[in-house]
Amino acid sequence: MFRAMTAWPGVPLAIGSAALFGASTPFAKLLLGGVSPWLLAGLLYMGSGLALGVVWFGRRWLGPSVAEAPLRGADLPWLALVILSGGVIGPVLLMVGLTTTAASTSALLLNLEGLATMAIAWLIFKENVDRRLLLGAAAILAGAVVLSWRGGPTGFGLGSLAIAGACLAWGVDNNLTRKLSAADPVQSAMVKGLAAGAVNLTLALATGAHLPPLGPMVGAGAVGFLGYGVSLVMFVLALRHLGAARTGAYFSMAPFIGAGLAIAMFGEPATGRLLAASALMLAGVALHLMEGHEHRHAHEPLEHEHRHLHDAHHQHEHGPRDDDGEPHTHVHRHRPLAHAHPHYPDLHHRHGHRHAQ
Repeated sequence: MFRAMTAWPGVPLAIGSAALFGASTPFAKLLLGGVSPWLLAGLLYMGSGLALGVVWFGRRWLGPSVAEAPLRGADLPWLALVILSGGVIGPVLLMVGLTTTAASTSALLLNLEGLATMAIAWLIFKENVDRRLLLGAAAILAGAVVLSWRGGPTGFGLGSLAIAGACLAWGVDNNLTRKLSAADPVQSAMVKGLAAGAVNLTLALATGAHLPPLGPMVGAGAVGFLGYGVSLVMFVLALRHLGAARTGAYFSMAPFIGAGLAIAMFGEPATGRLLAASALMLAGVALHLMEGHEHRHAHEPLEHEHRHLHDAHHQHEHGPRDDDGEPHTHVHRHRPLAHAHPHYPDLHHRHGHRHAQ
């Protein structure tokens, strides 16, 4: 029971994010098969940013019941790094790599994003990990590799290094986005979409690309809104509950989801490779869902702002301007607290473990 409670809603959000992003690939192929990848990336990002802008402005009329903590000045350097690494460096390196790298090699190398996300989270940001989590992550990534295999990688060279660099940039992006997970995910994803869309469209048009007709552009915007925008919002919310390593592991299911949808859309065969990848990924998810992380831990004093309920971690007084309805958003201070319960490395449990008592 406790495991189910700590997994909710982070795990469904992470898998939902992977589903939307994975589905964006076959739908983008259906809509814009003849458009250059760079221009397509720009249209997807821009569609995401514009549509989320409508959602963000429209939501402000609904009142405090749906309010999230807005981006503050302290968040802007992190947001700039997220846009630079995930919205500019990653796509540019990918486009450079795709020009000289075989499709089979590219598909395999793109699975490095999940590995980079988990490695950075564990090694640099010190998220806790145990043997079961490592085995689960390895199974999910192995399923993605099996799914991407097309007879063996060929043509490793500078292009492959560029694609690997893109995956590293996206791994950095995913971990830095964790720094923004307390703030409004719609606002963060909107700004990233608009900035990344503008940069990629400018670069694509400057190198000779031409905009497609209006119909495919609107279709690309819709795919970008769901596959990049809503998916990113769900990813950020999952980071809020699970941390970067676990969210990255679940998100690695995106290639499997995209492949399964492609079978339904294009009549592709359900191969043994797809079945093997499905078994590996389901085994990995099962290992993660069986995680039971509980120990006595100490919360240091902390002041921050995010959407919350008055649960065990939020026992604080309200000021005269703070909304009393729940959930609500305001700046609040956490007092020192030591207790034990099942938890993930969420907003309130990003602590070390060596000295936990």
